[in-house]
Amino acid sequence: MTEALIDPLVFDPYDYDLHEDPYPVYARLRAESPIYHNPEIGFWALSRHADVLRGFRDHTRLSSANGVSLDPAAYGPHAHLVMSFLAMDDPRHARLRRLVSRGFTPRRVAELEPRIRELTRRYLEPALDAGEFDWVTEVAGKLPMDVVSELMGVPSGDRAELRRLADLVVHREEGVLDVPQAAVEASITLMGYYKDMIEQRRRSRTEDLTSALLDAELDGDALSDQEVLGFMFLMVVAGNETTTKLLGNAAYWGGRFPGQVAQVLDEPQRVPEWVEETLRFDTSTQALARTTTVDIVYHGQTVPAGEKMLLLLGSANRDPAVFPDPDEYRIGRDSTNKLVSFGGGVHFCLGAHLARLEANIALDEFAQRVTHYEIDVDAAERVHSSNVRGFAALPMKVQVR
Repeated sequence: MTEALIDPLVFDPYDYDLHEDPYPVYARLRAESPIYHNPEIGFWALSRHADVLRGFRDHTRLSSANGVSLDPAAYGPHAHLVMSFLAMDDPRHARLRRLVSRGFTPRRVAELEPRIRELTRRYLEPALDAGEFDWVTEVAGKLPMDVVSELMGVPSGDRAELRRLADLVVHREEGVLDVPQAAVEASITLMGYYKDMIEQRRRSRTEDLTSALLDAELDGDALSDQEVLGFMFLMVVAGNETTTKLLGNAAYWGGRFPGQVAQVLDEPQRVPEWVEETLRFDTSTQALARTTTVDIVYHGQTVPAGEKMLLLLGSANRDPAVFPDPDEYRIGRDSTNKLVSFGGGVHFCLGAHLARLEANIALDEFAQRVTHYEIDVDAAERVHSSNVRGFAALPMKVQVR
């Protein structure tokens, strides 16, 4: 009996066991099945760095119009209602992205730096004073939602509840191969909240991003309320959750490889290297879906038109053809500029700068105050999602300066 028969290659993004460590499966996909087909769930997958990068740039044959999620309820022509321009092709995508960019400017993001630092200290300092705390609950889970809420003008008293709802939107129960009812209800509640916000801003403008989006105009074209709503929801799910997971993953792997993170704790100016290696080694967004518009041949195999195609970012970032010793967590690599954690092509993540800014500030404040920390690995709890990877709980003990 061959080894293949004993241990068949199965890739199921919903499998809780896979969520614990998908990287051995990714390695097999790259080596044995660089174009993989799962007929039971109904998708194909590209796992090699070159194929994933090419896939992001091939936005004509690999369409985003049905959305980026494998979940059936989130996939289809309606996906743009909750995922905004992520679930559009050009020219619709280009138009909406240009208009959104009029409000979501690099200057507006850069101006947030002092406030991000202030918020970080508000959560971090009492946690460090306690000496033992949950990094996700006390810091990583609060900061990104507060930053997004600050941008959009959400009152501080409402933010904890919106954070709870956002968590429900991405969580997946074991054995459920679609969006669970709790996530659907949370999405509806969030949408209702932001719809009310938009109506308030229509009546009375403020200085926040919501008002800026309503005022955004390009050659006489403006965003509809529905388009503003879709972008706000995208910010909460994509902009909030992925940054929370980035901060959690950085703390986790720094704790698992104390010799690596010790360099950063000694030299906090190296925090950006910590962030970039975490983005490569264990990126928050593991996979993004596309839809084939024509028959496409990959590695001698034809993928028919109309099929779901997963681009495996998490696998591409561990491809040994691009990253030497890819399974080593090595802060200070010189090849992290080749990571695909924020996608590529016309759909390159509009919020990449904000995510990096938040992570760099939060971990800089942490590194300036901490000489050593330990993660309680046994008590850590993973978020279970078909495409987002990170932690719901990450207890740690710290030694402060």
